[in-house]
Parts: sequence; structure tokens; C-alpha cells
Amino acid sequence: MISLDAYRDQWFGNVRADLLSGLVVALALIPEAIAFSIIAGVDPKVGLYASFSIAVLIAFVGGRPGMISAATAATAVLMVTLVRDHGLEYLLAATVLAGLLQIGMGLLKLGFVMRYVSKSVMTGFVNALAILIFMAQLPELDPTRVTWLTYALVAAGLAIIYLFPYITKAIPSPLVTIVVLTTLALFFGWDVRTVGDMGELPDTLPVFLIPDIPLTLQTLQIIFPYALAVAIVGLLESLMTQNIVDDLTDTKSDRNQECVGQGIANTATGFIGGMAGCAMIGQSIINVKSGGRGRLSCFAAGVFLLIFCVGLGDWVSQIPMAALVAIMIMVSIGTFSWSSIKALRTHPKSSSIVMLATVVAVVYTHNLAIGVLLGVLLSGIFFAGKISQLFRITTSITPDGRTRTYTVEGQMFYASVEDFMNAFDFKEALDRVIIDVTNAHIWDISSVQALDMAVLKFRRDGAEVEIIGMNEASETIVDKLAIHDKPGAMDKLMAH
Repeated sequence: MISLDAYRDQWFGNVRADLLSGLVVALALIPEAIAFSIIAGVDPKVGLYASFSIAVLIAFVGGRPGMISAATAATAVLMVTLVRDHGLEYLLAATVLAGLLQIGMGLLKLGFVMRYVSKSVMTGFVNALAILIFMAQLPELDPTRVTWLTYALVAAGLAIIYLFPYITKAIPSPLVTIVVLTTLALFFGWDVRTVGDMGELPDTLPVFLIPDIPLTLQTLQIIFPYALAVAIVGLLESLMTQNIVDDLTDTKSDRNQECVGQGIANTATGFIGGMAGCAMIGQSIINVKSGGRGRLSCFAAGVFLLIFCVGLGDWVSQIPMAALVAIMIMVSIGTFSWSSIKALRTHPKSSSIVMLATVVAVVYTHNLAIGVLLGVLLSGIFFAGKISQLFRITTSITPDGRTRTYTVEGQMFYASVEDFMNAFDFKEALDRVIIDVTNAHIWDISSVQALDMAVLKFRRDGAEVEIIGMNEASETIVDKLAIHDKPGAMDKLMAH
């Protein structure tokens, strides 16, 4: 458990920078929340209320200070069919259930699964997300929809973002970009797309409500698959983003607490008319690069978002989309791991294949979970292949030719079973066979069954078989699963 002093420092150890970065994040959240609502097929206020609620709540109960959570595309796309077939109320109910599932996953301490995500998968995830963030800006740069002025404003915005820090870093350059471009557009009366063109901003505070659905088993059968998908995808993206923010800030955070925090935020959000969400890598990087480090930055982003939408909606709606596009292009450039391209020539081919496969899968499906799962699967396959290559069996025979010793070295598991069996000559006439596993480790049921098969085949041909050198862990699994010393073992072998 974190100490009270440490928790207080996470709130008030970086007040000025957290408030300013929260302001930038809040402005960047508005068009994204509206866009994600449109993706899910609901009113823009559903995404905006969700972003406010999740950001504020996760600031209190999350495990990663400085990480921004809100409504996201990753969870929105999963709700499209549910909204289309059953309506908004079922989406809200699925959001509540998804949050409860996430709380359960956090209490079961399932955050440990991130240790099985390799660096190559992480790099692929980051690169794919950078590409998706950039692609999401392309509609705002469509020459059939915008004028040359938009391109000029985006270029000016990027110039401010990258050059202003040379003047001073006291004020985040993305915030300066928003203020300058908005002022210019209003002063000169330029006809450019604005935030208001994305959708109508809400003008009232969210209110508590209970989803209006029948509390029946049939309802649970409808919403559970969606809730489970949202819970898993939401936690996957949140934990991946958490790792990235940990690396950016050189700090460690609590994965299981983040799981519980995401669950609490989503559960509560469903009761105020909001959709499910999770951590946002793009907004989190904006926050970190703007100086945000503490819980106050996420809290401020949520509060400012609500103030902008409800109290200052008329002003916020006039912000040029070009300013926000420039910020998101900066995020995509900063997110992409450019060194990974150069590393393709030096890294092992298997690592490069995992990274590229993750990128292609995510970009093609627009589903981060599919890409990450593919990357993890490929990592496991390549790892198993490498370990199996370290496996070998050498053999020696006594001068009288009656006793042969097979010395097994390496890891015995499903991928090395074939090599294990191929090493034995079952046609050789022997009185005694010794299988020495002193330098081996037996891992799974496949290797135990292979050991059974070898022992029983030799015994069937009249040889005495002895297994020596088994370590304690291997002995435990063999004693539990092996059949070669149990009654009827030969009959079971013949049955195969």
C-alpha cells in the first residue's frame, strides 16, 4: 500500500505543471470524445460525460499518476453492434458490468500478465498506435473538405509546438498553439473547421441514472459478451500505456491498482450516462510532454473538460480543428519509435517479425487487442522454438554392449518431445537402459507422456529401464502424471 505522504505528493508535488498540462489535455479530449461517441453511434455528450467522469475518478483510485484515461476508440468500436441492436441503455449497463469485471480482475491480481508481453510487442503496439493517431487526423486534412488555409494553420501549429520551447518551457507549447491559432482564426474571420463542427457540446451537468433495462438472465446474456470484451481490451490498453508512461517518467506504478481503478471509473461512469473507456496513450504522452506527472493533471483534465463543455462551450466550439490536428500529429511523431526502424537490421529476425506483425495487425483491424494478442502468440512460438533448439541427447554404451545410457540436456516440453523420441533406438537389443536427466528439466504433460512412451517401449522389448538425476520439480510432475510405473501401463500403451 502506498503511504499517505507519497499519495499526497502525487497530488501536490507538481501543481503548476499538472494544471497547465491538464488544460491542454482537456482541449484535446473534446474532439476525440465526440468522435468516439459518433463511432459508437451515440450522442456526443455520452463520450464527453464519460471522459469527464473517468478522468476525475481514475485520478483518485488509479495506480499510475499522470496517465490520462477517458472514452476511447478501442472500447467504442466494441459497442457499435450493441447500440445498434439494443440501444443506449444496454450500452450503459454493459459499461457498468465491464467495470465490475475489471475490479474483479484487479482483485485477482491479473496485472502480472503484462510480464509476458515482450519488448517487441510493446514497440509494435506503440508504433501502430502512432500510425492510427496520424490516420485519424487525415479526414481533417481531406482536400475535398478543407481549404489550403487548414494546411497553413496545421503547419503554423507544428512550428509553434516545436519552436516555442526554445523561447520558454514555462508554458506548454500545445496550449500556446491552441490560443494563437484560435485568436488568429477569430480575428481574421477565417472559414475553417472548428470543434463546434464535430458535434453539439452538452450544456448541462451529468446526472445519476440507473440504466433502464429489464433485470433478467436474457439481458445478462446480451450484455456480458460486450462487457467482457470491453473489460479485457480496456485493461490491455491501460496496462500497455501504463508501461509506456512508467518508462517515460522513470517511475514504477501498481498494475493491479490500475485494474481496480479502471473498473471503479467505468462502473460509476455507466451510472451518469457515459460510455466505457480506458487509458489513452496519445493523451498520456501529451500530458507527460507538457509537464504533467501527478494525479492532479488527470483530475484537472476531467474538470476542465466539463467546464469547457458546459460553461464555455460557445468559446471552445470556435477552436480550429487545425490546432488540435497539429497537436495530435506531434503526438504521433513523438509516439513512434523511430529507432525501431534502424534496429530492424540488427535485432534478431524473430523480434522484428513480432514487432512488424503487431503493427500490421493493429493498423489493419484498428483493434489494439488483436495486434497485441498476435504479437504475444508469435513471441511465445519463437521463444519455444529457441528453447527447443537448446535441447540435446547424447548416448554411450558399455563395452559389453548390453547397457546404454541416454544423457538428456535442456528443457523437456511440448516443442522438444519429437527430438526426445527420435534420439532413442528402440530396435536395439539391450538388457538395461539408463535415462539420465540430471541436466534436464521436465515441464509439461507432453514431456511426461514422451518419457512414459520411451520407458514402456524399452520395457516392452525386455529391457530394464532406470531414470536417474531427476530434480525435485521434475520429480513432482512425473510422480503426478506419469504412468510407466503404474499397473496396466503397458496395456494403456498398446491401446494407443
